[in-house]
Amino acid sequence: MKVLIARLNHETNTFSPVPTPLSAFGPDGPTFGEQAYRDNKGMRTAMSAFIDLAEAAGAEIVTPVSASANPSGPVDAAAYDLLTQCIVDAAPGCDALLLDLHGAMVAQNSPDGEGDLLRRLRQALPGVPIAVALDLHANVTPAMVDNADVIVGFKTYPHIDMYETGEHAGRLMFEKLAGRREPVTRWHALPLMAHTLRSASFTGAMQRAIDAARAAEASGTLAASIFAGFSLADIEAPCMSVIVVDDSAEKAQATADRIAGQIWAEREQFIYRSEALADSVARARKMAEGQSRPVLLLDHGDNCMSGGSCDTMDVLQEALAQGLDGIGVGPLCDPEAVAQLIAAGEGAKVTVALGNKVSLAGIGLSKTPVVLTGTVRSICDGDYIISGPTYTGQRSSMGRTVLFDIGAARIVVTERTQEPWDLGVFTCTGLDPRTERFLLLKSRMYCRPVFGPISAGLVECDSPGVTSSDYSLFPFSKVRHPVFPLDLAAA
Repeated sequence: MKVLIARLNHETNTFSPVPTPLSAFGPDGPTFGEQAYRDNKGMRTAMSAFIDLAEAAGAEIVTPVSASANPSGPVDAAAYDLLTQCIVDAAPGCDALLLDLHGAMVAQNSPDGEGDLLRRLRQALPGVPIAVALDLHANVTPAMVDNADVIVGFKTYPHIDMYETGEHAGRLMFEKLAGRREPVTRWHALPLMAHTLRSASFTGAMQRAIDAARAAEASGTLAASIFAGFSLADIEAPCMSVIVVDDSAEKAQATADRIAGQIWAEREQFIYRSEALADSVARARKMAEGQSRPVLLLDHGDNCMSGGSCDTMDVLQEALAQGLDGIGVGPLCDPEAVAQLIAAGEGAKVTVALGNKVSLAGIGLSKTPVVLTGTVRSICDGDYIISGPTYTGQRSSMGRTVLFDIGAARIVVTERTQEPWDLGVFTCTGLDPRTERFLLLKSRMYCRPVFGPISAGLVECDSPGVTSSDYSLFPFSKVRHPVFPLDLAAA
């Protein structure tokens, strides 16, 4: 038995000014063949689970590519063509395909990156089983459902069950190959653009939806997945959906319809209402009184893992204006400032124009860099190993990195955008984040499993940027109407 196993992950924010060239797919770009295998073997990705299952089955394994990029703007056409063609070219002669995909990829030449890939694979290998593991934030499309035999999505956000999802999808595929199962996939799409901050799996309506999916599986359903969708994409349906895999089409559809009905009844609970930024910062200041641990300021309006530029200064400016001090900030992406600070050298006092340099004209915003004076405390390569629970053991690189101390704040300034999913974003510069009064993190959710336990609490700060929760900032033109909450009539 010959099995193709590949990984291609990108969550596309079509409003993001951050480009997505081929080099964005990994610390050093994508990896191919044997190196793609080594990059995943022993890790906690869905692809690593596929590898373990295939090896246990004694299969010959083909790993054409492993490519994962942080969320950003549409994938460059040339990069999309190369990565997808690599998978298609390796498929002939394979008895099964196991794909670790995201589900919300938009390329310059494809509004449905995963659907178009799966359609090509199905055309090339009619009858060959295809199993797919998807991110919880997948924007599922008809092409994905029509061209895959098994689809299973993450059940956690922050995502800590990537391996388990791959094991689930792969196990169903190998049962199909052995003739023990004949899985059928059914789908229920909802006209509901959920906010990412309402898709956390540990609270609220999303937790209840996932609990319903788990209960269905406990009762015998082969797989039930809730997809929150990724609404910051101007495509036809950046919306929630439910996919169920079962032994019969009727059972699968009935389960999907039932869970979708529950979600729709609670649709208002999937919408996030932001408070004013000044109020958020004032609340954080009050929360920090008498505390020995830092308070987290989560700048989710400029979140790297939703396509943010990682360089807006609104939250820091507001914090400084309100007199906050003892602020650890990071990471802030400004390659120009990094070069200037490195040229000055460690210990130098420097005045630098920082942040607000990436154009946000696509959403009608214009910002000016903030001139700050401070001391260069340290310079490093910005590399660290993620301790988990997300992407455990993987190397992460922020590019050349500087710790810039302006007195009230110590700012980690980097060459590359980076999600603060590990203490390493600070400790690689020599800064212990536990010693700060506040930690300003450009994050929605991934920081929480790591920074939450060391903090006194957190405050969500919605700054104006390309990952804001304020839908009125975004000029949606391709979304199919009616849709909730853009159209209240959808209620």
